Amino acid sequence: MFSAPSVQAASSTSTVKVQVNDELIQFPEVQPFIDNAGTLQVPLRVLSEKLGYQVGWAKQESDIVVTLINKQQTIQLTTDEKQAIVNSKKISLESSPTLYQGNTYVPLRFITETFGSPIEWNEANRIAIVNVDGKSHKPAWIAPPPAPAPKVAAVAKPSVSDQIVQTANTFMGTPYVWGGTTPGGFDCSGFVRYLYEAKGIDLPRTSVQMYDEAGTRVTDLKVGDLVFFAAGSVNHVGIYLGNDQFISATTSRGVRIDSLASSYWGSRYVGAKRVL
Repeated sequence: MFSAPSVQAASSTSTVKVQVNDELIQFPEVQPFIDNAGTLQVPLRVLSEKLGYQVGWAKQESDIVVTLINKQQTIQLTTDEKQAIVNSKKISLESSPTLYQGNTYVPLRFITETFGSPIEWNEANRIAIVNVDGKSHKPAWIAPPPAPAPKVAAVAKPSVSDQIVQTANTFMGTPYVWGGTTPGGFDCSGFVRYLYEAKGIDLPRTSVQMYDEAGTRVTDLKVGDLVFFAAGSVNHVGIYLGNDQFISATTSRGVRIDSLASSYWGSRYVGAKRVL
């Protein structure tokens, strides 16, 4: 016997289609749907008339009594009752007829149990095919392919130099500590070495050693280059940020950003090294 797929989260908005033999049935007012129990519910009147039944109904207190008649049988259904009377014989239903948007719905399994017509479920196109003639039929409607998902622009991963600069900015205001190499306090070379070691790049301990031994000398500065300053001999190092700015651990104000073009730093600038 036919049963709609068990879809626990389905609701009255989960629309499906119904086909009789090779003809797709049009439901002008309301549509078939799969309910929360996974049962395929169909508007009774439209489908019954398509199968050759006369449909009548009457109100009985708060319920609706529906009568279906053809040459072979008379069927009586009452909303919210899990049984039907077919030629004076009571039969059980998997769920009761129900009113929805002013129309009476019944489980499609009832069509098989009562009208004797086998039903096939075509999952790809979400069509229930009622084979009144006893033959198997192909879907009379093919679902369009799903729309391709919109392309999401790939977000470029920051370069190592950008990552170092981003991390350096998080230490703004960290106090200067002579010989300091931790976030509790940095000296200039300890600050630079800490950031680069976090990316797997080993640098000498002092600014003089970095200037003499690390990387390659450059004049076209790029973000992440080391910039060096001297008062007689090299005694300060920072990290270039672009736009003539660099970040370093200073003795006066801790980790801060300064300009290469300032009178103080500009007069002490001696060159740059690229270690990335």
